[in-house]
Amino acid sequence: MTFIQTIILGLVQGLTEFIPVSSSAHLVLVPFFLGWKIPITEAFIFDVLIQIATLTAVMSYFLQDVVRILRAMWIGVISKKVFYSQDAKIGWLLIVATIPAGITGLLIKPLVKSAFDSPMAVGIFLLITAVLLLLAELLGSRRRSFDNLTLKDAIWMGMLQALAIFPGVSRSGATITAGMLGGLDRQSAARFSFLMSIPIMLAAGLMSLVDLVKSAVDFQQLAAIGVGCITAAIVGYLSIRWLLRYLVNRSLFIFSIYCAIVGGITIISMLFLG
Repeated sequence: MTFIQTIILGLVQGLTEFIPVSSSAHLVLVPFFLGWKIPITEAFIFDVLIQIATLTAVMSYFLQDVVRILRAMWIGVISKKVFYSQDAKIGWLLIVATIPAGITGLLIKPLVKSAFDSPMAVGIFLLITAVLLLLAELLGSRRRSFDNLTLKDAIWMGMLQALAIFPGVSRSGATITAGMLGGLDRQSAARFSFLMSIPIMLAAGLMSLVDLVKSAVDFQQLAAIGVGCITAAIVGYLSIRWLLRYLVNRSLFIFSIYCAIVGGITIISMLFLG
């Protein structure tokens, strides 16, 4: 991979990991439409490290929240009052929300790997993301705030997070949709969605790192990949901040339209150009 390729893909990852348009879809489609033939080993190394880069972004943005939640959970456990505070409750809800995606990832991820090699499949899943975002806006009541999160919200958002194993289904889009359909306002659904991403990205990153250590790493490529990862981390941080501000008084319609257009173009391209 060249420096230009890793920077472009880092920008794409940073922008699309948290904005609800599917980063996995863009990491498949950008090389496809640009005609890049990236060696499998280099792509694997890049995918592992780029996950860590975006995890760094979300951890940096929510660091105070994470520390406060972990501290509250610990105090709750040692005092035998696990839900003694709002922060403690949020922590346990995050654990509950992580379970469906974790189980799904372990059970069916090997079965959907082929979808990552299929732009047609990515296009179809992008259309699904477009529909999810549209439903969130049309059917969500948006009456409840972050402080009113419930166990039902965590389970529902966790179940839809599991759909993001398919490239083209936006993780943030699916979980924000679930939250809004449950009655959360846009910003509260997005905030919990981002916090939900931390444990699942951490687990995925650690598992991938184990595989990376076992593989033969070409250290000459690490410099170029490192630049792309730094780019992804910076852009990811800025994307989180931008989206949370955007959703205060703006809808998800623009992202639904974008996913529909990109998905449609991809499907048409595959049908007529092969």
